[in-house]
Amino acid sequence: MLAAVVPFRSPSRTSGMALSRSLPADHKERHDAGKTLRERMPRVQHEKWAPAPDRRDPVSLILESGIGRIQELLPIRYGRMMVSPFTFYRGTAGIMAADLAQMPVSGLQAQICGDCHLMNLGGFATAERRLIFDINDFDETLPGPWEWDVKRLAASFVLACRSNGFATADQRDAALTCVRSYREHMRKYSGAPALEIWYANVDSTDVLASVRNKDSRDRLRKRIQKEQKRETTEHDFPAMAAQKEGGYVIKENPPLIYHHPLINLESNRANIQQGLAHYRSSLGDDRKILLDRYHLMDLSLKVVGIGSVGTLCCIALMVAAKDDHLFLQIKEAHPSVLERYVGKSKYANHGERVVTGQRLMQSASDIFLGWTHGKAGRHFYIRQLRDMKIKPLVDVFDPATMMDYAALCGWTLARAHARSADPAMIAGYMGKSDVFDRAITGFAVSYADQAERDHARFKHAIRIGKIGVEREA
Repeated sequence: MLAAVVPFRSPSRTSGMALSRSLPADHKERHDAGKTLRERMPRVQHEKWAPAPDRRDPVSLILESGIGRIQELLPIRYGRMMVSPFTFYRGTAGIMAADLAQMPVSGLQAQICGDCHLMNLGGFATAERRLIFDINDFDETLPGPWEWDVKRLAASFVLACRSNGFATADQRDAALTCVRSYREHMRKYSGAPALEIWYANVDSTDVLASVRNKDSRDRLRKRIQKEQKRETTEHDFPAMAAQKEGGYVIKENPPLIYHHPLINLESNRANIQQGLAHYRSSLGDDRKILLDRYHLMDLSLKVVGIGSVGTLCCIALMVAAKDDHLFLQIKEAHPSVLERYVGKSKYANHGERVVTGQRLMQSASDIFLGWTHGKAGRHFYIRQLRDMKIKPLVDVFDPATMMDYAALCGWTLARAHARSADPAMIAGYMGKSDVFDRAITGFAVSYADQAERDHARFKHAIRIGKIGVEREA
């Protein structure tokens, strides 16, 4: 359970607008209320990290997280986690959640990502065809302590810098830059009107302006322009689909893309059609009309990411006409790794939990975003497979580019938290100085060391045959 010096409370499950004849607390009152929380939870306390005496074996937690997944895919997951401490960290949100739950918290909450590392942010298109930068993975999202996201994001920069061979000073600077950006932007949001916060976004112009090196900025501008010009299905369809018997099928590329018995259209058509009907009901009426133009042509399993490997993730080929195609991504949603520490989600369907958290934290979400369930009790959320998606090329970043990216990620996380939390209270707690920044940076370095130790134990378990892996080219 949470080791909180300030009791952490899940948000109220009541709904409806509050009625009052008196004005809510103003900005200064809320800012001062956040500041007083330092008395019970000093900011410097966030720096401390030491594994609890009863900390569970990380290898056991990893094996436990494989329960309920597609077992033949787990060696791929473990092989990806084996590559480096950074890739290991990306696949072990559950381990860090257990560790963070043993630490004191500020007592303030937000809708949090739950797996906020630097590879879970990137560029994608809005419905208006604008390219924005935002968080793009919400499998673990729940209301929780806002600083958990900040700590996980900062530690990911330390590990990414180490993976790139950066100096110790650069590792610390990247984490410090990320947290400073979060604090400074939260301070700006703390004085903004609620609607202004809700409308705020980080678009391609902001992203380009954040890159200080001219050559890097020019390369990024070309990537953005290329992505903005292309139509997603126009490029993806020839590579992913083929004609067959008067229709189309998704091309096999085992073990990453293949037709799995659980999603076989011939033997499981009724369940699949029912699942799509449930998905349709989760959309607004305007999106239902759009979806109804498409017909399901084929369905195939697709292995994605690191943490998601082994869950039932699929791609659906939808066709409206001969030259009118759409790929939907269907991802299985398990209970969040945060649940045992912050309480169960109020949503019975974990797909709905993911969708609601995504809509709350993102400045714009995919028009096809919705949820469903299958007859076996599995929960899913659905969105477009790709839509002008730009991933950060972190493994080729130099230190200067990593700093720019750290500032961008800190800004983006602050904007995401400000939508559901009280930004004035969070800003009041963090303050104007760099005390909080340095505390989180110290934690990030110490926790990166912990991730490296856990990764070493994981590799030992592989060497002695406790865990089987499949290496990829």
